[in-house]
Amino acid sequence: MLTLSGSVELPEHNQPGGFDHAAVHLRTRRLYVAHTINDALDVVDIDSDRYLYSIPGLTGIAGALVSEERNLVFTSNRGEDTISIFSPEDKTGATKIKVGIRPNGLAFDPQRGLLLAANVGDPGIPGSFTLSIVDVVKKEMVASIPVPGRTRWTVFDPQADEFYVNISNPPQIVVIDPDQFARVARTIEIPVSGPHGLDLDLVNNRLFCACDGGQLVTVEATSGDILSQLPLSGVPDVVFFNAALHHLYVAIGDPGMIDVFDTTLMQQIESVHTEKGAHTLGFDPDRNKVYAFCPQTPRALVYSDKL
Repeated sequence: MLTLSGSVELPEHNQPGGFDHAAVHLRTRRLYVAHTINDALDVVDIDSDRYLYSIPGLTGIAGALVSEERNLVFTSNRGEDTISIFSPEDKTGATKIKVGIRPNGLAFDPQRGLLLAANVGDPGIPGSFTLSIVDVVKKEMVASIPVPGRTRWTVFDPQADEFYVNISNPPQIVVIDPDQFARVARTIEIPVSGPHGLDLDLVNNRLFCACDGGQLVTVEATSGDILSQLPLSGVPDVVFFNAALHHLYVAIGDPGMIDVFDTTLMQQIESVHTEKGAHTLGFDPDRNKVYAFCPQTPRALVYSDKL
């Protein structure tokens, strides 16, 4: 169960707004969170749960992702249509690469060195719903893949060797083969509106898809079969799967909750109040810690999870 163990005070907002995606780099024991309204990436020491510094100049930052294998940090900068690549040891030397319109979700194939940026696009611009494939060694975009609607989050499956990308409308998950990334390889239809947060259970080959329609949909990744549908406390955003405890955490911004599911029994086991607007999470798998980013305060609430 989730127990509140503390909080991390984060920089004041430059104007009304908040945070977006977060990722933990285990080797350096740092958490990176997109402080969207400040155009900055905030960095937290996860051993002491203390704010360290911010990396500025990332306009409209939305996504944050790390690669332990390549020792890299990635961001999607929605306000300038770029992604950034930098080393955890470097506070200033980010490389920016132009991608599609309003990049958001990020997923990385460490073997090939391919980063997928899922672009939100602009409904007023035909053909702007796309996925950008970036070669991080060459530091260039190598492909743009059209998709049928607005993208949400994305993950890479190292066992199936595929990218999965949520599409809000029509509700589906598109699958990308990194060896043939000129097109969508296949599509998984989702029976609930607005696929949003997404994570992967590698051992059981399941995708957890949290939908704006207020349901958590569990999908068998290979066949695309729908395994279960469970109600949520509201409209979800970020999802993290804890493989050690078999728990799934779903952030609900309104009214401000974390829904926790037992993924063995596939049932909700608790809902924890956070703060209204807290729609994004961070997760430290080494210590089973969950961070909820509160836009009104601004701070991160720190929870410890135990069976």
